[in-house]
Amino acid sequence: MPKVGIRDVARLAGVSTGTVSRVLNDHPSVTDELRARVRSTIEELNYLPDPSARSMRSKVSRLIGIIIPDLTNPFFSELVQSAEQAAADHGYDIIVMTSLDNAVKEADRIGQLTSRKVDGIILVPSNDFHTIMPPKGLPIIVVDRLMPGYSGIAADHRNGVRLGVEHLLKLGHRRIGFISGPKDSVPANDRLMGYLGAMEQIHGDRQAASPSLIAEAAFDYESGRLAGNYLLARARNERPTAIFASSDQQAIGCMRAAHDLGIPVPAALSIMGFDGIPLSNMTTPRLTTVKQPIQKIAAVAVAILLNKQPVPDLDHPILLACEILDGETTSKPQPD
Repeated sequence: MPKVGIRDVARLAGVSTGTVSRVLNDHPSVTDELRARVRSTIEELNYLPDPSARSMRSKVSRLIGIIIPDLTNPFFSELVQSAEQAAADHGYDIIVMTSLDNAVKEADRIGQLTSRKVDGIILVPSNDFHTIMPPKGLPIIVVDRLMPGYSGIAADHRNGVRLGVEHLLKLGHRRIGFISGPKDSVPANDRLMGYLGAMEQIHGDRQAASPSLIAEAAFDYESGRLAGNYLLARARNERPTAIFASSDQQAIGCMRAAHDLGIPVPAALSIMGFDGIPLSNMTTPRLTTVKQPIQKIAAVAVAILLNKQPVPDLDHPILLACEILDGETTSKPQPD
């Protein structure tokens, strides 16, 4: 079958090609009656606009690139899904690429997206982001892992963790362990600062947050399990009565460690996570966690790229509040 073009649509609908173009671009000058007639004709002919041709004419590709370190991380997967929905709400599509948390690959991905003439890029930078050079004329908004020289938006990691630790303190816990993220991670360091700040504020010093109560780990399940073993494999009067993990995956791994050691959750150990990924609601018991506003982060990032919202100042990133999702993994501590 011959390919249907915009002229075919215009001829059958009895309008000019310019009118068809205005309908395709949702121009407000088109009447509802005319818009309905043209769209009906488009459906009848099964006409599909050529996106590359439209991009050349309008200088707008209606494409947004998003680069994330890892698709297997549920947080990044949810971020991509939320960005895709937010972009679709504005009539845009997204192109997803992964950097594998490697700065060289990240620079290559930025180059690929630039050559495809995307209208902007949402970037979760690799932890080694110092080699990245911003492309001229292409807007980039950095999310989650804030970095110098770029406009950014992220959850308020410090206050989010502080909120969670204060929840445990109000329950009566004082020996609160903390599973931090990797030292080279900006969000991980912010979350650690939130933990230390909350402990210092309550106790007047950081003695309650001694190094023996802190375990560094990657954000995944297995690392959380190993960190949980480290924090819990000690005498009952020395081990934490509660553990706050820097990710839900870590927290779920820690729950496994507690199970393997015969420590019931939450009767003998309270556990909290951070992120609020869907998996946190599927554990038994359901994980209590601090939820990042992932959908809002994505929606604001898309709005900024499309000039629907002011670009944040380079020195003042947008920080969005977190909230506690009550689950079943926290309770008052047992007496020693």
